[in-house]
Amino acid sequence: MERPRISINFAISADGKITSVDRRPSGWTSREDHQRLLELRQSAQAILVGRGTWVADNMTMTVPGREKQPLRCVVSRAGVFPEDHPLFHTPGGPIHLLATGGSSAFSSPVARLHRCGLAEFLHRLATEHSVETLHCEGGGELVRGLAELDFIDDFHLTLGGHTLFGGGTAPTATGVPGDFLPKSVTFSLSHFEPRPELGECFLSYTRRR
Repeated sequence: MERPRISINFAISADGKITSVDRRPSGWTSREDHQRLLELRQSAQAILVGRGTWVADNMTMTVPGREKQPLRCVVSRAGVFPEDHPLFHTPGGPIHLLATGGSSAFSSPVARLHRCGLAEFLHRLATEHSVETLHCEGGGELVRGLAELDFIDDFHLTLGGHTLFGGGTAPTATGVPGDFLPKSVTFSLSHFEPRPELGECFLSYTRRR
């Protein structure tokens, strides 16, 4: 199936969590990590995020200084999108919303709503909007869906050795710990940058197919 090349970016704590039990917003890593996030967005033609992360981090999904902004894509299982969210009132790339379930009648003059599965949505981005590169910034449930489809091509990770979140229900990079993935997927380490002065390490992995 035709789809974009998909990259993922996460910061994880020393115990493998992407946030705390009470879903602490981003901002707990260094300024350098935030700059890396913006650099990773630069090469993407679309940015994808799950509704929970989008709301918690108040994301507008723009790239500073870039003339042609990427498509901004938000996924929700229930199809519920708060109309007062800054995304709908901030200039940037075209907005595409995906409702994988629910019966919400949400509509917006500045966004297009899709009702389909995740795989079909990615296929539409590639075939109808010529999206070749897509960058996903969470959350864990969305990345779990991409992993189950084996659609992750590049995985960028910041290991925050300075933080322990703990908690059995604190999510990891593939959601709250639970069932294993249907099959193992193999990645090769492509970038390794320890930053001991920050208590962090920047890593990148590429899918081996």
